[in-house]
Amino acid sequence: MTGTTPAIGLYWRCNSYLFLLSQFATGITSMIVQYAIIWYLTQQSGSATILSLATLLAMLPMILVSPFIGTFIDRWNKKALLIVPDIVAAAFAVALSVVGTLNHTFPLWLVFVSLLVRSLAQAFQMPTIQSILPTIVPDEEVTKINGQLGMVQSATMIVSPALGAMLYAFIPINYLILVDVLGAALGIGLLMFIAIPSNLAQVDEKPQILADMVFAFKRIGTVRGLWSVLLISSLFTLMFMPAGSLYPLMTLGYFKGTVFQAGIVEMVWSAGSLLGGALIGIFGVQKDRMPAIIVSIAVLGAAFAVSGFLPPTMAGFVMFTVLNAFAGLAVAFPMALSMAMIQQSFPPQELGRVFGVTMAFSGLAGPVGLLFAGPLADAVGVQWLFTISGIGSIFSAILMFAVPSARLYDRRLQRRLQQAQDAGSGPQVQEIQGA
Repeated sequence: MTGTTPAIGLYWRCNSYLFLLSQFATGITSMIVQYAIIWYLTQQSGSATILSLATLLAMLPMILVSPFIGTFIDRWNKKALLIVPDIVAAAFAVALSVVGTLNHTFPLWLVFVSLLVRSLAQAFQMPTIQSILPTIVPDEEVTKINGQLGMVQSATMIVSPALGAMLYAFIPINYLILVDVLGAALGIGLLMFIAIPSNLAQVDEKPQILADMVFAFKRIGTVRGLWSVLLISSLFTLMFMPAGSLYPLMTLGYFKGTVFQAGIVEMVWSAGSLLGGALIGIFGVQKDRMPAIIVSIAVLGAAFAVSGFLPPTMAGFVMFTVLNAFAGLAVAFPMALSMAMIQQSFPPQELGRVFGVTMAFSGLAGPVGLLFAGPLADAVGVQWLFTISGIGSIFSAILMFAVPSARLYDRRLQRRLQQAQDAGSGPQVQEIQGA
């Protein structure tokens, strides 16, 4: 087991599946609203710059706040840290709906504020979820449960684009936004029945934001190769995120498609990601997970690079959709496997602080790329931005393979875990002793 695991018992599987179901309930409604907002902005502006700016604003809180919230995640009630942000996001959904109903349109600034608030909620929830998972399942199930979480997220992405496109066509967006309130109610209701262990840190110890952030940076540095993995992963995000944020414009602008076709592309991408998550969740992977991460990044890069050369015809759109099935399959592996490796590298009472820093660090590259993505896509064409992103992703995969500390990261981790198990201690011994 990973550290002290009070919630792990005979019913851990039922408890963990109920937790995943709660995330699906909130996730699908949240994504329906997210797609509605993006499609609204795409149809109203048709500008890659506006879409990039919207994505940038939606990401900023995650990057700016995450390094400082880990100290609260490791000390405060984790169930409350999932519930309160849902309530706040639902309240802003109501406010946006009311304004849209009264004005018959949405002020652009209010849409951006809404995206900022939703991102701020995710900034608390995402590292909280990752810190909860290893405390409610046995250590040997950590990789699989991350794959299953990826399946839940992918299933959300499969259902929400098609359902969102259908609802967007028949329901005014000012009413469609209220779906977020329903999702929050369902998710919070399910969380009431889930057993989540209390924080293992001293609950009477006051949070020390800066000191705990420095602590997280130092702890990451004690695990050999982790900084290399994070840096190269950030480069991959820098290359991948710009094109990833412009999927609706690629379909609606370059291929002259419809909102329904944009939903199909998103659905096919997510179906591939669901398959990838299923492979991880059902079968797991070999002891060394780095080769799977490297190959998957290269496959995604190849799919993106080829997409830029497709003709703006129906045949080209069909090929684009097929390529994105492979890209979706590939993206599941670096996301789920890297989370599992980090979870196994540190004891549970440190994961909130560690994930706060790692998520902010890895996400920092996204906004940097987005600052240039919109103007560049408007200047040279969104299709060529896909090619540029694809070539950059392939380079990231090559770099991940060429740097020994990154390529061998999981092998060293598995050796430390095995040594800790042979010594009869918890897996946390490996990171205390260093790499």
